[in-house]
Amino acid sequence: MWQRLAGFVLKFRLPLLVLLLLSTAVMTYYASKVELSYEANKSIPLDNLKYKDYLQFKGLFGEDGNMIVIGVQTDSFFQKDFFHDYVKLNEDVRKVEFVENVLSVPFAINLVKNDSTRKLSAEPLFRGDLQQQAVLDSLAGALNNLPFYKGLLYNPDTHAYMMMINVNKGVMGTARRIEVVSNVMKLGNAFAEKHHTEVRMSGLPLIRTIVATKVANELGLFLKLSFVLTALILFLFFRSFGAVLMSMIVVAIGVIWSVATIVLLQYKITLLTALIPPLIVVIGIPNCVYFLNKYHTEYAKDGNKTRALVHMIQRMGVVTLFTNLTAAIGFGVFCFTKSALLKEFGVVAGLNIMLIFLISFIFLPSVLSYLPAPKTKHTNYMNNRWFRALLDGLTALVFKYRPWVYGVTGLLVVGAVAGMLKLHSEAHMLDDIPQSDKLYTDLKFFEKNFKGVMPLEIAVDTKKKNGVVNLQTLEKLDQLSKLIATQPDFARPLSVAEGIKFAKQAYYNGDSSNYSVPNQFDIGFLAPYLRMKGGTNASGNATAFTKLVSSFMDSTRQVARVSVNMADVGSARLPALLDSLTPQVNQIFDSTKYKVTFTGTSVIFLEGSRFIINGLTESIVLAFVLIIFCMLYLFRSWRMLLISLIPNIIPLAVTAGVMGWLNIPLKPSTVLVFSVALGIAIDVTIRFLVNFKQELPHHDLDISATVKQTIHETGLSIIYTSLILLAGFMIFSFSEFGGTKALGWLTSLTLLMATITNLTILPALLLWMEKALLKKARKKQLWNTLDEENDMDMSELGLKEREKED
Repeated sequence: MWQRLAGFVLKFRLPLLVLLLLSTAVMTYYASKVELSYEANKSIPLDNLKYKDYLQFKGLFGEDGNMIVIGVQTDSFFQKDFFHDYVKLNEDVRKVEFVENVLSVPFAINLVKNDSTRKLSAEPLFRGDLQQQAVLDSLAGALNNLPFYKGLLYNPDTHAYMMMINVNKGVMGTARRIEVVSNVMKLGNAFAEKHHTEVRMSGLPLIRTIVATKVANELGLFLKLSFVLTALILFLFFRSFGAVLMSMIVVAIGVIWSVATIVLLQYKITLLTALIPPLIVVIGIPNCVYFLNKYHTEYAKDGNKTRALVHMIQRMGVVTLFTNLTAAIGFGVFCFTKSALLKEFGVVAGLNIMLIFLISFIFLPSVLSYLPAPKTKHTNYMNNRWFRALLDGLTALVFKYRPWVYGVTGLLVVGAVAGMLKLHSEAHMLDDIPQSDKLYTDLKFFEKNFKGVMPLEIAVDTKKKNGVVNLQTLEKLDQLSKLIATQPDFARPLSVAEGIKFAKQAYYNGDSSNYSVPNQFDIGFLAPYLRMKGGTNASGNATAFTKLVSSFMDSTRQVARVSVNMADVGSARLPALLDSLTPQVNQIFDSTKYKVTFTGTSVIFLEGSRFIINGLTESIVLAFVLIIFCMLYLFRSWRMLLISLIPNIIPLAVTAGVMGWLNIPLKPSTVLVFSVALGIAIDVTIRFLVNFKQELPHHDLDISATVKQTIHETGLSIIYTSLILLAGFMIFSFSEFGGTKALGWLTSLTLLMATITNLTILPALLLWMEKALLKKARKKQLWNTLDEENDMDMSELGLKEREKED
């Protein structure tokens, strides 16, 4: 079959090249239309119970993760110059498009009892002649008398002040989010520069926008660097601009097709799919190296270019097909998960890895047939004395020191297993941000002074209309708030109960000792002041109290909302914290009368991380199973299957062990390493064993001689491609993001170990099973050469005429 394919490609080389280039032009058009994705929660399937709870919550109360916060810490906050500029900052932020509301100390509202109307009116706390320092000092004292704002807008112990900015929820899933965040940050930075103070900024919209933008920019840079670095390494190996240019064109076409595929499948660029173009570069280059190395090897035998091209396609076609197939399986299995994020990544990656095989299979032989035969300087790399010495050393190691190979491998495996026992799973919202980054330090500022800004929501369903607005429920909500406030990782919650307590304090003329839930005696006097209808101020606008009530109860007053800001505690601690709270919450709320649900962006994010980790783990197992079937089909032998799997299990185990010893947790970015590495590392095994199978008949079934020949011939291209892959992935290790960095150095470690095991353990196992393999080969004649060159009728391929032309 491969002989006929070789003849077809060489016979129709010009039409195939034209078709390939025209297709690439069309794909370039589609690739230019690619867009970034700003959607959240795509990692969780729609039928997930916690996701359903979150959607139900959003249906009642709207988006919860749309708040940006600005913080300052100063003893001079109420100095008039600083205070007035801070007021101006508030006003400027309010003018930013899509900013819906700003809550901060200068715009704090005080509830004042109006006995004539028997209503509570909402009045600005900071009013009057604010140019007078004495007036400001007096109002600052009045602020301290309002418990409602303590811990919410300011921390009196640390002199930290926070501004809460609510962004339109409709803009959160669009590119306009970047514009909003950028404008708010510019205003904050200008204020910081004017007053020579540090302004802290955080909140989910800001965190998501900065992280997504930085990662996208980094991956674009890494894509360029991977092109330059691989081109440089290729030139050092082949000493040929033609070989480098051809290889770069192949991967460039592959990158264009991969981006176009995202558009054609109606996907957008996510943090996962953004990894695909650089991966296509590092996966596509080995195809080129395998083809070119085989072409040079065959041409060096008899100087016949056409015969070398035919043998290149014939022998390398099956190798590159199966190496790309196994790599595609490693990624493609993600499409069997329920996560939309993983499905998109799996479909696009798996499809384009097979497309890069097709591109290289058509482009390289066709172009090489038009180019002059390689010169001696282009093939000198095959006799490089350093690499030859290395291959001689590996051969000696396998043949003379095999017990040492087994012993060192055994020690590595024992150490790896010990490290794997230390592995644990944990993800944080700012997992991949270095601790020195301002985004991280700013978040820690809010955690230290306000116990965090990550949103956690608690929905309390009273199971009856108007069930929220009765004293029993309000008392229970207050008990829940006090319980949560005692936790070190949770800020003081906001709920309708806090609003009622604020109202009671106002009724008793601002006496802070009355900041509590009304009792049966209080409610008789307070009830007229708590009417929700007609709650407007002198300007006719809805009062803050009315807004508060409407924000923390649904329209039927059946479901109450308790909003909590919390620290980024991670996926391991949050479930434990919620589980520890559940028994106490159940004591407060009778499950027959109330239904309490913990939800919000924090819960959904960490649930998504857990789901991705589980999905990736299951996908790796599935990939292993599918690769096993591929290896069985290719070699038709359980012994060869065992031999092929051992050199690839060991590198994965060593990497997992290193993660355990270095306390690197399992999270989406680190679990992804195993799938990437498995799909690529198995290529080395296939390359070695297929060459071994092809060469065995030429050595009269002498396994020792064939192993030695395979190490020297195949080892060269394996080392070259491994160096290119290591260089390509090591680029990622210089990222400032932990996930990208982990993908880089952990994948590089796995591939390095795979190269070593496939050039030591694999041939050692072949020699160890020599008698069994030899018996099997002779009995069932498994080792039939794939090269039919002695019997091949060149005239059938129409190559004699072309040989004369060359």
